[in-house]
Amino acid sequence: MWSSMHRLPWIGVLRARTLAAAVVVALGAAAAPVAAQTGGEAAKASDVLRFTVAPEGNEARYRVREQLARLNFPNDAVGATSQIEGGITVRPDGTVVREESRFVIDLASLRTDSERRDNYVRRRTLETETYPTAVFVPTELRGLSFPLPTSGESTFEIVGDLTIRGVTRPTTWEVTARFEEGAVSGLAKTQFTFDDFQIEKPRVASVLSVADEIRLEYEFRLLAR
Repeated sequence: MWSSMHRLPWIGVLRARTLAAAVVVALGAAAAPVAAQTGGEAAKASDVLRFTVAPEGNEARYRVREQLARLNFPNDAVGATSQIEGGITVRPDGTVVREESRFVIDLASLRTDSERRDNYVRRRTLETETYPTAVFVPTELRGLSFPLPTSGESTFEIVGDLTIRGVTRPTTWEVTARFEEGAVSGLAKTQFTFDDFQIEKPRVASVLSVADEIRLEYEFRLLAR
């Protein structure tokens, strides 16, 4: 009896140690997948290529052929802005990460050589108080080799969705790009009609006619992040 009573505390200690060990093992097993998952996500994030709009070297332009009453020859109305934000994220195989890629252009800041024209375009043509920006979401790169070159020039296409005045349409841009260490710059061009985005042509006495096509140009400089 005395011997049994003195063995009981040791049994309790052994049981406590066994329980503690089991808890440690269980916690370690639970933590391992979390650590592995976190490491996997970090590796996945590090695999993508991110390019963002540089503070300088970016300008978006529209060109529309018009015939002014005071001229005997057609003229290009050119509006431009440097108020552009965004960028593009690409996986190593060249696929675009759509949810992390977009370019936003401030339409209200577009300027031509005529303040009168600018006011008309803002109020009547683009309705910038209601639709202040144009948004392009890239979805595909065509004709660009990967891994990306670190120097030289390439021509390719960027396909994506362009939204103007609340209307979204697929758009293809022709791109000429120059690659350098940590940056890419160049010119992207596309065109569409007024009707494509339900835009009303300007109608003023000083303009005899306006062409159906609107040409867009984006002179860009993007920095690798």
